Amino acid sequence: MQYSSVTELFEAFSKLKVLVIGDVMVDSYIWGSVTRISPEAPVPVVLAGKKEKRLGGAANVALNVQALGAIPIPCAIVGDDIDGEFFLNRLKERGIPSKGVITSRERATTVKERILSGSNQMLRIDTETDKELTALEQKTMLQHIKNLLPECDVVVFEDYDKGVINKSIIAETIGEANRLGIPTVVDPKKRNFMDYKGATLFKPNLKELREGLKVEVDPKDMDSIKAASAALQQALEAKMVMVTLSEYGVFMKDNGDTHLIPAHVRQISDVSGAGDTVISVVACGLAAKLMAKTTAAIANLAGGLVCEHVGVVPIDKEALGREIEEIELLS
Repeated sequence: MQYSSVTELFEAFSKLKVLVIGDVMVDSYIWGSVTRISPEAPVPVVLAGKKEKRLGGAANVALNVQALGAIPIPCAIVGDDIDGEFFLNRLKERGIPSKGVITSRERATTVKERILSGSNQMLRIDTETDKELTALEQKTMLQHIKNLLPECDVVVFEDYDKGVINKSIIAETIGEANRLGIPTVVDPKKRNFMDYKGATLFKPNLKELREGLKVEVDPKDMDSIKAASAALQQALEAKMVMVTLSEYGVFMKDNGDTHLIPAHVRQISDVSGAGDTVISVVACGLAAKLMAKTTAAIANLAGGLVCEHVGVVPIDKEALGREIEEIELLS
């Protein structure tokens, strides 16, 4: 479908509901200054200043979906702990439904704590578990997914290899979504890489593509990108494959057509969360029946925009709209 204006496109986004399945987390930040080296060890001493916690992981996809005007419905698991409580409270504050979120006594809420001096990350501390779901957790997750699917327009799998997504959840969700005619888009990680058979769109980055297929892919060699994408599309029986290539842009394979969308020159501050933004735009674009090439181009713009900010942040819809208009993507 072709949209005549950004306003018309964003109005279409505002009518969507997006089911976001995956590994949610809390992104914690401590900003400070470094003026000396510790006398105890050869490490910098960070004098802590500002502290902040944000929704992260699959929840950052939910924030991006919301920023685009659609309604996100996260389906995930948090721990029965203070960070899980923070997570649920923040969802409530943002007006994001929590009806798909399970609280578990068997798991800790994933937290990524970053210590920064200026825009330089000094250290990251991760608190997490990546164990498989218990039988009860899996049963409850699948029940939530099946209950929520009929009211949604698209499904996002946001996989961070923390154990929430597994083969059974993938197979049953894609099977039911395909039966209902609901597109599924995948932002994969290594553990379940080849398990997303039948997905509508599969979006690895270059590193994930190399590791998943165990082949070398040169981002400067279009033939190698095409060959790897074709092999992946065939293996997964996916309708579309989209590969993010960092400074080389994005590659989209849609049925018989292929498109390379070059990256835009930007002042990059932090690439964290860019993949979340890209998959959010792709999900909304597909659900709104936007053409594949245009969807990839807008997602490419959005991923670059969030990289101009320090830390994980959702897309600024107004800024994205201005850039779409400036380069006349919808004309």
